[in-house]
Amino acid sequence: MAPDDIDRTFVAFERVQKSYDGVTLVVKDLNLAIARGEFLTMLGPSGSGKTTCLMMLAGFETATHGEIRLGGRPITTVPPHRRGIGMVFQNYALFPHLTVGENLAFPLEVRGIGRAEREAKIARALDMVQMKGFAGRRPGQLSGGQQQRIALARALVFDPALVLMDEPLGALDKQLREHMQFEIKHLHERLGITVVYVTHDQGEALTMSDRIAVFNDGVIQQLAAPEVLYEQPMNSFVASFIGENNTLDGTVETIAGERCTVRLDGGTVIDARPVNVSRQGVRTRVSIRPERVEVRPERLPRGVHLVEAEVLEFIYMGDIFRVRLNVAGNDDFVMKYRNAPDAVRLVPGARIQIGWRPEDCRALDAA
Repeated sequence: MAPDDIDRTFVAFERVQKSYDGVTLVVKDLNLAIARGEFLTMLGPSGSGKTTCLMMLAGFETATHGEIRLGGRPITTVPPHRRGIGMVFQNYALFPHLTVGENLAFPLEVRGIGRAEREAKIARALDMVQMKGFAGRRPGQLSGGQQQRIALARALVFDPALVLMDEPLGALDKQLREHMQFEIKHLHERLGITVVYVTHDQGEALTMSDRIAVFNDGVIQQLAAPEVLYEQPMNSFVASFIGENNTLDGTVETIAGERCTVRLDGGTVIDARPVNVSRQGVRTRVSIRPERVEVRPERLPRGVHLVEAEVLEFIYMGDIFRVRLNVAGNDDFVMKYRNAPDAVRLVPGARIQIGWRPEDCRALDAA
């Protein structure tokens, strides 16, 4: 790690491993640096290791190997209540027999903060989450969204430099969940705190994060800003896990610099960008986003290979059209394009030609 990186790093995982049975590693040699003030999301399917990493950082689990540092200091032997970390859970974890004010007072009392200062901090925290006037209510008198706001206020009330969030919006309905995503993002920006957020919801991760660490099988598959993950996935897992994605299998025929040709299973030849294929003859899975597929081939550069497709389904979605196609034997190939006055209206059964710019089609590992 370079000196500049050390200066900016607030949380560091250094060669961290975790095994529950002494045999199987659920986290494998994790190296991860999180900057002060960053909103980093750990994203992945169930069992990928993301929640285990969060629990080790919180102090609820102990690393089998390696070291975790907070503010430059090792915290492996520091108990959870002495790490100064705010925590928000999916199930809120509020004390049902205490009022909202008493729930928020608890972490302040533990830290020995006096009554007058406690009341000032509680009022400020409730105001942050737009719950002013609710201090006297009990959790059972609040809706799910209100309870989650109180859980968030409790995590912020003692002014932690680091807040951990474990699937905090998972119990909320879609509309409220999306609203809370923006509220948390705006709070992070306003307070300048460091946030480590765990979710399996890719849309949530793309909306809220400065960077996303995509986990699978205990390993970070790619760590990057949301737009980089979406536009430039480095392997087939990331391409398929982040956003809607089309994949086609084939063999690399030619490769030269930033361009290759791939013969798909079935014989069709397409153009792509070689990402993690290195030579002619290797198997590959190409990735192309639905919105990058061009329904009007005349808009593409000359010399680009076009592909025959059969329209299977045409769906009107208001602002866009979503078209399901058969392409090279794949019945789940999707194309999306904007609803405009001159937009092409397709009918099931029609045979068309489609294409894409080679830089938008990525030749990845065969997976």
